[in-house]
Amino acid sequence: MNLYLMRHANAGLRRDSPALDAKRSLIKEGKDQCMLMARMLSALKVQVDVIVSSPLKRALQTAQFVGTELGYEAKVEVSQALAPNADFAAFQQLIEKYADHEDVLMVGHNPNLFQFLGRVITGNGGAGVRMRKGSIARIAMDKHPPLLQWLIDPRMARNIYASVAKSSRPKTSRK
Repeated sequence: MNLYLMRHANAGLRRDSPALDAKRSLIKEGKDQCMLMARMLSALKVQVDVIVSSPLKRALQTAQFVGTELGYEAKVEVSQALAPNADFAAFQQLIEKYADHEDVLMVGHNPNLFQFLGRVITGNGGAGVRMRKGSIARIAMDKHPPLLQWLIDPRMARNIYASVAKSSRPKTSRK
């Protein structure tokens, strides 16, 4: 299985009240990050079989926007194992639940998402991997230990698109 872990896109400033914070929506920059990262996944020929999201609004919106752009037609599944207060055991059970799928996208939050990523690839939690808002990591779960194949954040994706848009041929004058 290829596991794609995505941190939710930008939802502005954190709210003091946990109830209000759970309902925080993506801001315009966050929606743009979703579109950019979905285009990046499309360019990499990623086709997900299932999308699972944290129940919080900003993660669910991220999952839905990315799924729509990828042409994903099924319903985004929601799991407490991706919520901000989730533990690694619940996350492992979630991975096992979808182990029979080829490509799975899971959308969650920091700090637990980067901690989960570190534990998955090292087996002991000895690594922490920084994931900016909107970042996506691809992990080959069939390797032992699982292998982090790539990690792309929206800043990197913008730079890649900008460099690809430029002509690769040197400019020469014609006389």
